[in-house]
Amino acid sequence: MTDVKNTGLDPDRWRTLFVVGISQLMLVLDSSIMNIALPHAKKALHISDANQQWVVTAYTLAFGSLLLLGGRIGDYVGRKKVLIYSLIGFAAASAFGGIANNQGELFAARALQGVFGAALAPAALAIISVTFTDPKERARAFGVIGGISAGGAAIGLIAGGILTQYFSWRWCLGVNLPISIFAALLAAKFVHDSRAEGDRTYDIPGVITATIGLFALVYGFSRAASHGWGNSFTLSLFGISLLFLLSFISIERKAANPMMPLRVVTERNRGGSYLGSMFVGAGLFSMFLFLGLYLQIILGYSPLKSGVAFLPFTAGIIVFAGIASQLLPKIGPKPLMIPGLFAGSIGLFLLSRITPTTSYATHVLPSLIIISSGMALVFIPLSTTSLHHVGSHDAGVASALVNTSQQIGGSLGTALLNTIAATAAASFVKGNAQLGKALPLFATTHGFTVAFKVGALMLLVGGVVLYFFINVGKDAVVESDGVALH
Repeated sequence: MTDVKNTGLDPDRWRTLFVVGISQLMLVLDSSIMNIALPHAKKALHISDANQQWVVTAYTLAFGSLLLLGGRIGDYVGRKKVLIYSLIGFAAASAFGGIANNQGELFAARALQGVFGAALAPAALAIISVTFTDPKERARAFGVIGGISAGGAAIGLIAGGILTQYFSWRWCLGVNLPISIFAALLAAKFVHDSRAEGDRTYDIPGVITATIGLFALVYGFSRAASHGWGNSFTLSLFGISLLFLLSFISIERKAANPMMPLRVVTERNRGGSYLGSMFVGAGLFSMFLFLGLYLQIILGYSPLKSGVAFLPFTAGIIVFAGIASQLLPKIGPKPLMIPGLFAGSIGLFLLSRITPTTSYATHVLPSLIIISSGMALVFIPLSTTSLHHVGSHDAGVASALVNTSQQIGGSLGTALLNTIAATAAASFVKGNAQLGKALPLFATTHGFTVAFKVGALMLLVGGVVLYFFINVGKDAVVESDGVALH
């Protein structure tokens, strides 16, 4: 208790960070581990080519559309309660998926994972925001979470490869069960509850319009990736999304206790952070998606070897996240984010030099190191600016907006870059018949390289957005943001 009396700091704050870190790692792992398990699950459950996308889409739709509601539930019910219940629910959904007997049960389990993940993710980030009241420690805590978020995908690929290769694809879901239960038990002991004060009534019209609007938007991007941007149903989904999201904004302007107070996004640093996160998610996704395909399809790597190949990225994130968390209170967010996005853009552009005959060591490895160093400098301050001066009442929904913007950016990146890569590959085929049997490999790789260039451009656009929107300096970072335990 000396810690509390003398400094006002939560004595369990680092244990809380450990719990939140486990929870965050589980969510990130789950998003990539199923990519490895998919071919085996497809074969075992007789999932058709047309339906295989639902193993991923069922999760992303539920997760992306319910994040705002999940964040508000955490604010009102209590973030500790929501964290524990979400962990238990995620464990149950994962267990259900691990014993699925048919594709319908697996799709339902994935959707349930998305539901509980949508409550878990913002609650975890909000807990960090309200637990770490010392700004320097908060920067360090966000550095840990940022490192986990950025590097966890590569760890998921490795774990998925090991579990699938040596055990069963079902364990790619079942592994969440012990992790969730362990984290829930630790949370019950060490995490202190916090929730919004004042009016805690739910904005039902806002809930309905936001959920439908986000569902249609994420589903629209998913459809565009597989059916094209001109597909009539895809365009209808975008139209529905626009209608409901505009209605949502109109409702929030008038609601007495809105689900997403517009003050959360109209503050320039927070609003700029959410917009920048979209471009970062869209641009960076090209690296994971197309580089993974290049390693396996073009270079012939096994799923496990492909996952191992991403380890330098994970290591780079961990190293430079530590550096970023130390520098943030000293120099502020902008001097880290802008060079970081520039470095990430250079790294993605360098990946555009790959061919079917280039090697991992000469062309892929240097790019991974450059990208990881840049992204680590972005993720840590971006977490801070996205929650800049947000009050405790709105911590959950503000945290949800961080995840929502990244989710939308990732979905947009998937759809847009898939289309660009496919178009570029088809164009390459028309003009390079002289390559003979090697033409498909060169055409596919050419599609990847064009996608990397567009991804690099997206990171540069994100850098421009953050340059003009972010105006807080180190003084704002090292002062208390006014959020505390209740």
